[in-house]
Amino acid sequence: MNASVDKRRRTTGFLLYMLAGCGLLILAAAMSISFGAANIGLPTVWGAIFHYNPAIMDHQLIQTFRFPRTVADIMVGSSLAVCGAIMQGTTRNALADSGLMGISSGAAFSIALCMAFLPDRTYSVTVLLACLGAGAATGLTYFIASLGKRGMTPQRLVLAGISISMMFEAFAQYISIRFRLGQSMAYWTAGGTAGAKWGELAIIAPFYAVGILTALALSPSIAVMSLGENVASGLGSNPRVIRGISTVVVLLLTGLAVIIVGPVGFVGLITPHIVRYLIGVNYRYVIPASAVYGALLMVLADLISRLINKPFETPVGVVFAVIGVPFFLYLVRKQRREFE
Repeated sequence: MNASVDKRRRTTGFLLYMLAGCGLLILAAAMSISFGAANIGLPTVWGAIFHYNPAIMDHQLIQTFRFPRTVADIMVGSSLAVCGAIMQGTTRNALADSGLMGISSGAAFSIALCMAFLPDRTYSVTVLLACLGAGAATGLTYFIASLGKRGMTPQRLVLAGISISMMFEAFAQYISIRFRLGQSMAYWTAGGTAGAKWGELAIIAPFYAVGILTALALSPSIAVMSLGENVASGLGSNPRVIRGISTVVVLLLTGLAVIIVGPVGFVGLITPHIVRYLIGVNYRYVIPASAVYGALLMVLADLISRLINKPFETPVGVVFAVIGVPFFLYLVRKQRREFE
């Protein structure tokens, strides 16, 4: 009886936090569309979205720039947060994140190559190559982490990921300098969704939907994996299959996020920790809640990046660096005994 009551209580808490997160996300999205270099009233925002009139300048501004930018923030934030939750669950590593594991840098390096050698590429080719770059970085990270007598451990995986990330970032900078990619590459590397367009988001949307839905379907299996491979095998799960599918989902969502915003870090690191603090460690709940709260975090960070230095914009990657670096150091300090 007590177990049944406890389960019902956790489910109720999860639903309440999801409703609160969705409400806050809608409010943050409305603020994101309204506020910027020029503030626009909410009635005008409502009219631009549901009763678009191309003759009104504010409607054009919202539909051309601010609305797609906010949608891009939601897609990026939810993708990176879900990736972080999946990686932390499958590796049982609180420091796992697509940025720290080198995945984002691998995708960014691929896009730098695209800018240098494939200037006339289609957007679909960019998506494919970004995912391939993310896959190459992941393979290198796991290979390096598995070297040595002790094999792969969560700590070695993080250290290998940071090394691979630095290597690919250096390669991307070399390509930028060698082929004079200039300010566009520098700003894209810093992170930002200012250039998001409806046509590009329409190409990405089906892949995004497949990745998020697959992650949600995997959440019960990842909940079992978070208990350890031996426990998962004992309960009838196949850890290799789960890890393989999870890796594909992470590569897909990370590649899409990097294409839209650049190699922004710490979203996938911070969000799952916040969610686990609120609703517990059951990944059946952590993954869907991470999607909502990751989107909320990204929309708020992008809004802050536009408002702290009006009328100029600060790259959103800088905002996350200010928040994420202290948080990362806190986690490292918290787990210092495991590194010794």
